[in-house]
Amino acid sequence: MKTHAAVLHEINTPWRIEEVDLRAPGPEEVLVKMAAAGLCHSDEHVVTGDMPAPLPFVGGHEGAGVVERVGERVTSVAVGDHVVMSFIPSCGKCRWCATGQQNLCDLGRYLMAGTPIGGGEAFMHLDGVPIAPMALIGSFAEHQVLNEASVIRIDPEVPLDKAALVSCGVTTGWGSSVYVARVGPGDVVVVVGIGGIGANAVQGARIAGARWIVAVDPVEWKRDQAKTFGATHVAADVYSAYALVNDLTMGQLADSAIITTDVARSDLVAPTMSLVRKGGAVVVTAIAPFTQSEVKLSLFELTLFQKELRGALFGGGNPRADIPKLLSLYKSGQLMLDELITRTYPLEAINEGYRDLREGRNIRGVLVFG
Repeated sequence: MKTHAAVLHEINTPWRIEEVDLRAPGPEEVLVKMAAAGLCHSDEHVVTGDMPAPLPFVGGHEGAGVVERVGERVTSVAVGDHVVMSFIPSCGKCRWCATGQQNLCDLGRYLMAGTPIGGGEAFMHLDGVPIAPMALIGSFAEHQVLNEASVIRIDPEVPLDKAALVSCGVTTGWGSSVYVARVGPGDVVVVVGIGGIGANAVQGARIAGARWIVAVDPVEWKRDQAKTFGATHVAADVYSAYALVNDLTMGQLADSAIITTDVARSDLVAPTMSLVRKGGAVVVTAIAPFTQSEVKLSLFELTLFQKELRGALFGGGNPRADIPKLLSLYKSGQLMLDELITRTYPLEAINEGYRDLREGRNIRGVLVFG
C-alpha cells in the first residue's frame, strides 16, 4: 500500500514528506494506522548525526494508533485494538525479559540496524530503496508495519494523542526517578533539563513522595512549567541549584539528581555529582553524541563520598507492565499527560515542530494524523 512518511535523506537536512510503499505485515507483524506521534529529541540526534543511523530513514519512536491487520502468528493484539508503540521491543524470552529488565531485551540489537527483527524485507521503500525505521517504529508515518514485540494493547478509553506520550518520554522520565534514581518518600531530588523527559522525571519524583524537587533549566518558561508537574523549587543552572539545595538540606545535599538535558554533556556530570549527598546517585538519561567518550569527574569525590553514577534506558522500565500502569495513573488523575502537550502539528509541519523543540518552546510537540 501507499502511505506518507517523514523521511530523512541526509544528516543536517529537513524532514521530507514522501509517498512511500509499505509492505504487508509478516506472520509476527501488525499494520497500524497511526493516530499520534511525539516529537522526541532522540530523532533530532539522528538529524544532527549524534546518533548514527542508516539513511534514508523514517523518524518517530513515540506513537499510538489502531491495529488494521495482523499476521497469522500474532497473539497479543487484534484488529481494532488501540496500541502504543514501545521503542524497546520485548521478546519475553531472553535473560533480561525473564528477570524483569525488558528495557534491556536482546531484540534491542535491531533498534538502529535498519532491518526488521530477524532480518528480511524492509517495512518501507521509496522508489525501490529500503527506508530504515527509527527504533523499529518509524511513527512519523500515516501507517506503519511493526513487529508484535514493539506494540502494546491499551485501554481504548485513553485518548490516543495522550497515550502516545508513554511510548518514550513519560516512561523514560518517570522511570528515571522511580526505578533508576530510586526516589522514596521524603527525598530531595534535582532534575536537570525540563523537556519531555525532564518534566516526567519531576512527575515521577512527585508520585514517589519526594519532599523537595528542584527543576533546573535555563529557559524561564520551562522552569514555570516544571512547577505544574510537581517541582517545589527551580534554578537556572546547576551552580544556582547547588546553593539552593545546600540551604534546603542544611548542607546534606540532594538524595539524587537526574540529567535529562537535550544533549548529555561531559562537563555537566561533575557539577551535578556535587549536588548529591554522601551515598547519593546521579542518573544520566540524556543521550550524548555517539563519539563522546570522556567525562570529567572527581574520582576522589566518587570514592570517598560513596556516590554513584547510573545510566538509564527507558527509565529502567518494563514496557509491557509500565505502559498500562502509567495510563491507569493518568485515568486516576495522578499522572499528567494533557498538560505535557504544548502544541500539535500535522505531519506536513514536522519541521516547524522540531524548530519549536530546538528553540525551547515545547515541553512536548505531537504530530496528530487526520
